[in-house]
Amino acid sequence: MNILTGTLLEKSEKLQSLFEQVVGEVDQINSKITGIKPPDKTLEPASQALVDQLGEDRGRPLFLPFVGSGAGRGSYVEVEDGSVKLDLINGIGINILGHSHPVMIKAGLKASIQDVIMQGNLEPNKELCRFMHKLVELGSKNSHLKHAWVTTSGSMANENALKMCRQKTKGAKMIIAMKAAFAGRTSLMAQVTDDPGKRQGLPEYDEVRYISFYDKNNESSIEDSLSELKAHIEAHRGDICAFMFEPMQGEGGFNVAPKEFFVPLFELCKKEGIPIWADEIQTFCRTGEFFAFEALGLSKYIDICTIAKTIQSGATLYSEELNPRPGLIAGTFAGSTASLTAGYDMLTYLSEKGFMGESGKISQVHKKFIQMLNELNESSCKGLLRDAGGMGLMIAVTPLDGSNKQMLNLVKTLYKNGLIAFGCGRGPYRIRFLIPATITDEEIAAAMDAIENSIRELA
Repeated sequence: MNILTGTLLEKSEKLQSLFEQVVGEVDQINSKITGIKPPDKTLEPASQALVDQLGEDRGRPLFLPFVGSGAGRGSYVEVEDGSVKLDLINGIGINILGHSHPVMIKAGLKASIQDVIMQGNLEPNKELCRFMHKLVELGSKNSHLKHAWVTTSGSMANENALKMCRQKTKGAKMIIAMKAAFAGRTSLMAQVTDDPGKRQGLPEYDEVRYISFYDKNNESSIEDSLSELKAHIEAHRGDICAFMFEPMQGEGGFNVAPKEFFVPLFELCKKEGIPIWADEIQTFCRTGEFFAFEALGLSKYIDICTIAKTIQSGATLYSEELNPRPGLIAGTFAGSTASLTAGYDMLTYLSEKGFMGESGKISQVHKKFIQMLNELNESSCKGLLRDAGGMGLMIAVTPLDGSNKQMLNLVKTLYKNGLIAFGCGRGPYRIRFLIPATITDEEIAAAMDAIENSIRELA
């Protein structure tokens, strides 16, 4: 039997040995990164020059003076100014395995010997085939999701989902979403996002209607949201293409809701023939199940689901009923060979290494980090780190007085003290963490020290 040249590349023992040597050498060099470290004054001028130049080139300064050196280890990342930070936002959720993880380094090395850097929808290689099939396997396990389309970002995954929903509903225009929703940065996804500040100067197309997300402090929250949904359906019956929801809101404040909140909304949508669209751009892989709708027990309701971030690309998963006709969904790029390889290998690693399930590593990390925040709130930072919560590796807390000013001050102070986090919410404003699944107890302890010192510095 003839053997493909591509198979010889993939199976080459010499190349595999070289890959292992590279991974080992990278780990050896990175072993000096062991904890938070202040900037090196001799390196600060050159680092600041990079930060300034980037801000000038793009016309807006960086939010944080961060330019990575290319080195990192676990939850720690080295910055061009010589400092080492505890990275608990991992690029707004891209790097779920942390920095310089062997799985991701090796994925990049395997991709580097392939014949193309970017794979397209006209001429895919086997990396796209494997990755897409893996997504279909995971998506179809507990739901009606049967197909997947890979693209380059979460926003594009959402654009594709919207097109599928509109085609399915014969060109229906209106979208129902949740208040405080965030859908992406394209022109259309900025319309879906419930934040006028993110579409300043853009025209309004009046295609979105909002209902309230769950409010644990409102006893009639479920009934109120259901009433709002009924009113929108009555006003736009026959012209609603989708009900879009985040299982846990990200930008809106890491807001969570129980299954009981979603079920009556979904039952009504099913009755009215409105496709149910789960936006899992941020939640995918982070809840202790691959899909947050699985963790919430909502699998049977989902018609279409969008994912991104952790998979190093974006994808839309959809049922047979929403399978689009030829021509609607296409595009030159499917993704880079490196991102497709890394996405597949990352999903395989999480599947096989005990991260998922009620007793998996992700659930354990969630409990430990929440406990740490609550301990601080009850002791040295009493009352200044309130309402810690979230799902899995997505955790937020309301700091200080809950104002936008104090939240921003804390983000900057945390960074100065060696921890990278970010903000979210609308009032109260919250500090959010997107925690690496591989974080250690020692790194959680380091986070505790940095948070405690920063809060006490501002209190």
